[in-house]
Amino acid sequence: MSMRDLLDAQRAAFMAELPVSLDARRDRLKRAIAMISDNADGLCDALSEDFGHRSRDQSMITDIAASVAPLRHALKHVARWSRPARKPVLFPLGLLGGRGRIEYQPKGVVGIIAPWNFPVQLVMSPLAGVFAAGNRAMVKTSEYTPMVSALLAALAERYFDPAELAFVGGGPEMGKAFAEMPFDHLLFTGATGIARHILHAAADNLTPVTLELGGKSPVVLGRSADVAQAAERVALGKMLNAGQICLAPDYVLVPEEQEAAVVDGLVAAASRMYPTLLSNPDYTAVINDRHYQRLTGWIDDARAKGAEVIAVNPADEDFAGANARKLPLHIIRNPTDDMMVMQEEIFGPVLPVRGYARIEDAIGEVNRRDRPLALYYFGNDRAERRQLLDRTISGGVTVNDVIFHVSQEELPFGGIGPSGMGAYHGEIGFRTFSHAKAVYRQPRIDVAGLAGMRPPYGKATRATVRRQMKG
Repeated sequence: MSMRDLLDAQRAAFMAELPVSLDARRDRLKRAIAMISDNADGLCDALSEDFGHRSRDQSMITDIAASVAPLRHALKHVARWSRPARKPVLFPLGLLGGRGRIEYQPKGVVGIIAPWNFPVQLVMSPLAGVFAAGNRAMVKTSEYTPMVSALLAALAERYFDPAELAFVGGGPEMGKAFAEMPFDHLLFTGATGIARHILHAAADNLTPVTLELGGKSPVVLGRSADVAQAAERVALGKMLNAGQICLAPDYVLVPEEQEAAVVDGLVAAASRMYPTLLSNPDYTAVINDRHYQRLTGWIDDARAKGAEVIAVNPADEDFAGANARKLPLHIIRNPTDDMMVMQEEIFGPVLPVRGYARIEDAIGEVNRRDRPLALYYFGNDRAERRQLLDRTISGGVTVNDVIFHVSQEELPFGGIGPSGMGAYHGEIGFRTFSHAKAVYRQPRIDVAGLAGMRPPYGKATRATVRRQMKG
């Protein structure tokens, strides 16, 4: 069956089912939970095969548990989210019997274009909102994770009718064709450059689009920060999935007099967590040769342009002689704007560190770049924290840690500007994938006549105009 045939079948089934009952929504959420829970081992095996090596425990945390949790959250709250919301109507219509409400109706068929870095979680987490809202879904998986893509497609056939949920694979041409289909909503998670093509493709169909992108998410350490704690938490977030996370700390801004202590703290923390790397089951490989070469090329570029490069290799292992794509954490000191690591999202275990004199300088550094997906602040100075929150704009913020805001289901996850458009997770996700339909019920009384809205116009008309303009 072609992609267009699948879309047509899903839309026909959706229209035939309307209205989509709570029982049907709950049933799909339960089957999605079972699909991941029952097959966790196989999915972890597929993830590791696609990456070359991926930590099994990490996969259980970031792809299995992080898929089941939002689905269970939606299952628990879908009844509340789905209730119509009563709204007041303009005076005096409420007194005369007029009533207003918002009904949340499914949009239809949602297209999901998923990335390779968390190829299970970034399919199933959006599906929590998609299914809770009563929609059907088609998913385009990444060609970089063929084993996971094939397994998800096979599992979906066991747990769902293709008219409910279907997976398609393929490379960039298939992705382009997928984005050009007339979905009722399209979610894309991936790179900002590709997102521009997605928007162009969706525009011809006027398809509403949610974009979850990335960018250079900064860490700002205030002078009141606990340096050892901050360094450990930044190192943990940077080395998780070998830094292949859209929310990974991308560069660190520290008070200039604390820069050496912060770098020492990062080295110590990374060495404690990963005393070895090549044979360490907890440390994940870079996804493919192209990305490995990109990262090592950027490290070489920084070194050639004068940066101090610190490779955190506590066991002094021979990475050049290994055939694995594991890359140690590389800390880049004294990075300059002409280096690639300060121009592009890094998406790997490379971390530039820069000093600043005043917090205003750090804020200026953040603000002269594109608005990031995330911003991280470490410190206990309330006024400084408030200043940073008020004077910068980012998709989300975690204070005194990194990444954790994404795991809070009732906080929206999304970017702004080049880091994204729209948001999902929890109730916000339900709203994103629903149509908020206005329903107004007029009272039996002749409102148009009383208000002078029906010709011939006269005193009542002018009185209505004056009342509306007064507010």
